[in-house]
Amino acid sequence: MAAVEEVQNGGAEKAVTVAAVTFTALKPQLLVEAPKATDAVQFYKNAFGAEETGRTMHTKRKAEQELPLILSAQLQIGSFTILVSDLADDSAAASEKSAGTGCVLCLETEDVEAALSKAVSAGAVADGEIVDGDGVCCGGRVGKLKDPYGFTWFICSPVETCKDEEKE
Repeated sequence: MAAVEEVQNGGAEKAVTVAAVTFTALKPQLLVEAPKATDAVQFYKNAFGAEETGRTMHTKRKAEQELPLILSAQLQIGSFTILVSDLADDSAAASEKSAGTGCVLCLETEDVEAALSKAVSAGAVADGEIVDGDGVCCGGRVGKLKDPYGFTWFICSPVETCKDEEKE
């Protein structure tokens, strides 16, 4: 790896050499109240056509738990990956899950209406009408929904599709 010289606070005398870093993927992890991750995985399969590509279970379970909790279920939706995990009260991630974390997940599709309908039939709740135009986050057609586990999703059309339709 090539070294990158980084100068902080304007002083060359403070130069630090660090290795260049290349990321290969971003995998959002959805933390779901335990023991609902199994249900969430099924919802994402039904609503968004997710394919489960891997699952790691917690090695321990409490006496009152019927099944071990999901440490991480890896789902493929289109060309990207998300992770779904049970969030136990005593887990290290428990402090990360809170209202107002500011996370919205956007799915891009050519058929916004059909995608929203499929998600709603699987248990999501639509939030408002489909919005068109430049004033929306993606610049295309956007529908918003909330899944049964509290996550907000935008179902968006590709920007090029909307611009092509405007030219016609």
